[in-house]
Amino acid sequence: MDQNQQLKLTQMKNFVQKLGSSTENYGDLTLVRFLIARSMDPNKAAKMFVSWQKWRASFVPLGFVPDSQVIDQLEAKKIYLQGLSKDGYPVLIIKASKHYPAKDQPQFKKFVVHVLDKVIASGIKGKEVGNEKMIGVIDLNQLSYKNVDARGLITGFQFLQAYYPERLAKLYILNMPWFFVSIWKMVSRFLEKATLEKVVIVSNEEEKNRFIREVGEDILPEEFGGQAKVVVLQDIIMPPLED
Repeated sequence: MDQNQQLKLTQMKNFVQKLGSSTENYGDLTLVRFLIARSMDPNKAAKMFVSWQKWRASFVPLGFVPDSQVIDQLEAKKIYLQGLSKDGYPVLIIKASKHYPAKDQPQFKKFVVHVLDKVIASGIKGKEVGNEKMIGVIDLNQLSYKNVDARGLITGFQFLQAYYPERLAKLYILNMPWFFVSIWKMVSRFLEKATLEKVVIVSNEEEKNRFIREVGEDILPEEFGGQAKVVVLQDIIMPPLED
């Protein structure tokens, strides 16, 4: 960390104190994620951090969302957690054809948190460093209109941007059907520029080969050109992500 970053970090910590909160239990790398997400503006980063603290305390009072609270979403077996990519990032795969718009929006939001927390926790080796990232893959193969959930997609991105800053390394979208192009254009309006730059729409053989190389054949399922079997999210048992 250079002198300028250290200065911004010190300023952010002071702003957090002025807002009536504390950074005492958080490492510098955790705080730097919030700084990066707010273009290294210490005041804005402090506000984002305090907002995140309040949100975690109210929305995730146990510190994690247990399976029992999102059982309806888990039963669809639409989320897979495949292990670590070549760069050491946990790889999350979403099979969109197994998803249907949620009737219970509060439960769906808890499910988003359950998934993101578990994926990030799976990338932690020993003790959390604070800047762990993840790779997401959304597979739109066999998607039909009844599976389309623009609201759910927007919710996922908004949670990532507001409460999981700088946790996304890259997001690949595979097998996008023609009718989804206009939906994606609408959804992408809700994405911050930094998030949008991490999204890769895989649309030809060359891009597919690059996707396989970047993620790793050994953990990608066979249907995506890899050598692994799919691993359903709830089959992975691990300690919850610590705040």
